[in-house]
Amino acid sequence: MSPRTPWQALTRARYPRTVWPWRSAGYLATGVLTGVPALLVLLLLVVFSFVLVGLPLLLLAGVALGGIERRRLRLVDLDPAADPHRVPDAPGLAAWLRVRVREQATWRELAYAVLHTTVLWPLDLIVLAVALGLPAALISTPLQLAVDGEEAKVVKAYLVTSYPQAFAAALLGAVLLVALLYPLAALAGARAAVSRALLAPREAELRERIGEVTASRARLVDAFEAERRRIERDLHDGAQQRLVALTMTLGLARLDAPPGPLADRLTEAHAEAGRVLTELRELIHGIHPQVLADYGLGAALTDAADRSAVPVDTDIDLPRLPTAVESAGYFAVCEALANIGKHSDATQARITARHGDRRLRLVVEDDGRGGADPVRGSGLTGLADRLAVLDGTLTIMSPPGGPTVLGVEIPCRPLSEPSASSSPRTASSSARA
Repeated sequence: MSPRTPWQALTRARYPRTVWPWRSAGYLATGVLTGVPALLVLLLLVVFSFVLVGLPLLLLAGVALGGIERRRLRLVDLDPAADPHRVPDAPGLAAWLRVRVREQATWRELAYAVLHTTVLWPLDLIVLAVALGLPAALISTPLQLAVDGEEAKVVKAYLVTSYPQAFAAALLGAVLLVALLYPLAALAGARAAVSRALLAPREAELRERIGEVTASRARLVDAFEAERRRIERDLHDGAQQRLVALTMTLGLARLDAPPGPLADRLTEAHAEAGRVLTELRELIHGIHPQVLADYGLGAALTDAADRSAVPVDTDIDLPRLPTAVESAGYFAVCEALANIGKHSDATQARITARHGDRRLRLVVEDDGRGGADPVRGSGLTGLADRLAVLDGTLTIMSPPGGPTVLGVEIPCRPLSEPSASSSPRTASSSARA
């Protein structure tokens, strides 16, 4: 595995011949380039802070420098440091400032800005001067002697008056350069570790962010399901009822029309309206079947088994579950049954559905030829993505020759404990559509 940091690169024998010494030198050099202007800006803002004008700007300076330093960190750390800040709940500068002031990451960035401008960039400069400046001065001794013609003063300390001495100093400089590349990378790695510790999100912040993402994702799923039900209701109560009225009107007109071309056209129109009404009903059922909303997942799975093109045995024992979970489980089973009917050449299938340990478990088995592969466009990839939104998992065992076993697990709690008046639906049937 390729090294990701200077510390990892130091363990490789070919370290001096890699790009890591120069990445480390570049990281320290850019630290000097950002440290000097940052020091001037902070000094200016500290002066303005005495009249309370510079306090918000001082906070902004820390946040801005933190963003720059996280990007600069990529020179010596190939794993990017994530932004630790949360997105404000409302637009505007006031909301942004309220969120930033309450975040620990903001104050860590301000602490890093102070540390960077007072300690780190001078240390970067000293390390570069020793690790690169001193060897460069020694290596350039012959050139200095050639320019002066008589003598050369190496690092302002040693006087060289002959070319043998000059080339000896250059050789010493080359050896010293290679030797000092190791502490250069070690110090750059330590510098990067300090930066990551102060500027990258902490574990608690990551957990909080994951919790926010999970809650937001759950709200999106609920909104999606509510919109799906609204579309189904509008189609059922609006377009479907109008088509029913149109079909009845055409039927009455056909009965009243005298035999002839007009009656034949009315008969064709009546039949076409009937076909459209049938397709619309199937579409509505596919969007969100009414049995799922009224009676729950158990009844909906039994209904799906009854409509399957392959005989299906069912073993279902489920309470009412959250709407999003029931919808995801239903469409997962429907997709599995559709794949069985289209691709498996199966003669028998079975659905097993249970809820226990706060998890919904669905298993769809068939005796077909197997070989189910998500990359062949069978809908399994989209099904896995749909389940992942609810932290669910999809497992498929489908060796060539069969059988195929598709398993679905979704963590969830029942809406209420089963009672005598509303017991879980248990079904065991075999049907052929």
